[in-house]
Amino acid sequence: MNHKNPPKRRSRGWRGLYSSLLVLIIFCGTGGGWLAAQTAADHTPARLAQVSAIEDNGTVDRIPDRYQLGQQLYLENCATCHIGLPPQVLPTETWRRLLQDPQHYGQTIKLLVDPSRLLVWNYLQTFSRPQAKDEEVPYRAASSRYFKALHPKVKLPQPANISSCVSCHPGASKYNFRKLTAEWENSP
Repeated sequence: MNHKNPPKRRSRGWRGLYSSLLVLIIFCGTGGGWLAAQTAADHTPARLAQVSAIEDNGTVDRIPDRYQLGQQLYLENCATCHIGLPPQVLPTETWRRLLQDPQHYGQTIKLLVDPSRLLVWNYLQTFSRPQAKDEEVPYRAASSRYFKALHPKVKLPQPANISSCVSCHPGASKYNFRKLTAEWENSP
């Protein structure tokens, strides 16, 4: 019986590594070019004008389409009794508790039910900020460190309340916090 040894496999060694690396570089290079072209397309004058138009609506941040219904429901359910605060001024935990508690600043309110509650929560959770572990949950905007950080030179009336916002933000009742009174328009 004549047994042949199976053919020996050559190790790919450095040549195989270089070949694989070359393929990876070419793939990333062409993908990178595509990505750069897409990014450039997003910065065309027409695209920039569209973003500017959205930002001029007065809200604090541009809201992606998938959160706009949540924002609308938030404003319909919360800003009918008082000025709707942007989610950024309170930590996420404050918003979570407010959505779950029928006792709302001395008033009994009807809580939102799903799916509206989930849409509002997704909006608030996405645009609010985390709370530090040792931080007490602030239920008033004036006691929120985020509110204070957004208003570093503002001397708040005592007691501060949501209607105080209008004194600096004349469009606050329309959820426009970008427009400021002349006193604050050019302040540092």
